Amino acid sequence: VEPPRHSTFSSIKELSDSGVRCDSLKQLASVSTDVTFAQEFISRDGHLLLVKIVEDSNEVPLIMTHTLTGFMELMDHGIVSWENLSAEFIKKVSFVNAKAMDASIQQVSLAILESMVLSSSSLFQLVKQEVTMERLLSHLQVTNQQIQTKAMALLMALLQTAGDADRQNIIHSSASVGDEMAHYLYVLQSVTLNHLELRMRMPLDSYNQDQREILHNLRQAAFETESENSLSNERRRSLCAKEFKKLGFSNNSNPGQDLLRTPPGLLALDTMSYFASRYPDAYSRFVLENSSREDKHECPFARGSIQLTLILCEILRIGEPPSETGSNYHPIFFSQDRLLEELFCVCIQLVNKTWKEMRATQEDFDKVMQVVREQITRTLSSKPTSLELFKNKVNALNYSEILKLRQTERLHQEETLAPPVLELKERLKPELLELIRQQRLNRLCQGTLFRKISSRRRQDKLWYCRLSPNHKVLHFGDVEEETETPAIEGLQEKIPVADIKALLTGKDCPHMKENKGKQTKEVLDLAFSITYDVEEYSLNFIASSRIDFCLWTDGLSVLLGRDMSSECMRSELEILLSMEIKLRLLDLENVPIPDNAPPVPKPPSNYNFCYDFSQTEQ
Repeated sequence: VEPPRHSTFSSIKELSDSGVRCDSLKQLASVSTDVTFAQEFISRDGHLLLVKIVEDSNEVPLIMTHTLTGFMELMDHGIVSWENLSAEFIKKVSFVNAKAMDASIQQVSLAILESMVLSSSSLFQLVKQEVTMERLLSHLQVTNQQIQTKAMALLMALLQTAGDADRQNIIHSSASVGDEMAHYLYVLQSVTLNHLELRMRMPLDSYNQDQREILHNLRQAAFETESENSLSNERRRSLCAKEFKKLGFSNNSNPGQDLLRTPPGLLALDTMSYFASRYPDAYSRFVLENSSREDKHECPFARGSIQLTLILCEILRIGEPPSETGSNYHPIFFSQDRLLEELFCVCIQLVNKTWKEMRATQEDFDKVMQVVREQITRTLSSKPTSLELFKNKVNALNYSEILKLRQTERLHQEETLAPPVLELKERLKPELLELIRQQRLNRLCQGTLFRKISSRRRQDKLWYCRLSPNHKVLHFGDVEEETETPAIEGLQEKIPVADIKALLTGKDCPHMKENKGKQTKEVLDLAFSITYDVEEYSLNFIASSRIDFCLWTDGLSVLLGRDMSSECMRSELEILLSMEIKLRLLDLENVPIPDNAPPVPKPPSNYNFCYDFSQTEQ
């Protein structure tokens, strides 16, 4: 191994031919990942030779790329400190600050600068001087995703090391980003939003004149009050308390008490003040609209604002340090200054809208805020790229839509809409329909008591009808009031099932046609008839209840070889299917059911894997 390493070192140091130097440096970049080689190379001051090549900057772009790549690989082993690098080297590496260079040089230069920034605070200051933020941000707008990612990594290093930096609009396209870039965007979002944590953790100070003045400005902006200076102290306090109550503060005599809870602390005061100053018309409309409602139906602005600010802090994860693997960023963050405040201005109006849709009272406050949280979360999960798009989507997602989504998700959660479950339902349906058919026939065999309705509207005559056990004959006849279940032999009349021609219901029945216009809708819904003997004769029924009507029309349909069609049958089938599905899926609890069956693996190349029992063990 030793001779090639020495050969590589010598060719870099001594040979003047650019082609040989290029090949040697390319080989160096490849073998520098080996720590043993790196130790030997650095012990011979090989890394200083690379530094010299960079400082001279007389090489063609390809040789410079291999030089920087090899240098980066050597430094990654941690054998030599970054602190030993000269300012001249840093200046030369900062190609990103100069005119457009070769893309491969830009990538490795950005990576070297990132490592410098993370290694030392003194190097951070040098890099910060050489790499302007404007130039660095311009690299985030190029089409080369590798350069974009490396530039974002350097920006993250600068932000995290400095602790503070101005956020700027760094996304100008909706193109999908890679996982690494998504992580850097997420970190930038977290670092910036966490600047609000201090206000979120700080309660209102009742002795702070500025904070008290903001509170009173909120009140004065909402109500055009008469000159308070002309009022007595007692009258002024009473007026203030009344107006703070209309604003929705729980403690109207001392509204600052509502802002002692942290979070959201002073951040809630900031968001309310921002809304009142940025959108004064919407603010006044919100307060005055609710002031005119009944006390129990008014939507409290202050209480809702405090809770909404807390919800937004939780959704945006303000105060949580960025995760090392997180990548869930919001594109809207990069297109909107003061994201929290602008989201608040949209969502506080959403609170009022949802409150009205739910017809809420003060007791429903928590339910309304839970729905609002769901509306915001669902809308942000769709990754809106602008505040206007967010506003349109969140307002379209009204309370009725939320209820529909919850119902759909509940069905999905129960696996009732998964394709394999739907297929299982179709397989179970014939068996359960047969079960319902048997139940209907058994019910007909048991028989039912019917009333006769005469033209004089007397309903004192009763008759009984039942099916024979062999399902071939219908027996019927008049019975007395006290009779419970008469025997078949006691029923004088009978009709063979084979002679039945048709089943009629409602106004098509002969006994309904005879009294056309005199029957109520209730009687029409319970009437049915069977015709026999070439439809010249009919047996007319009026069921005592809708259940009896469904049982008999279903049973007679089965006897005639037709499909059952009653609402009772559909309801019972759905209940039986649901119960049977749940029983079948008991063993699969908490196991996700895939939409499609797993692919069948390819057959083995041979089947010579059976154990041969013909050979006995020695």
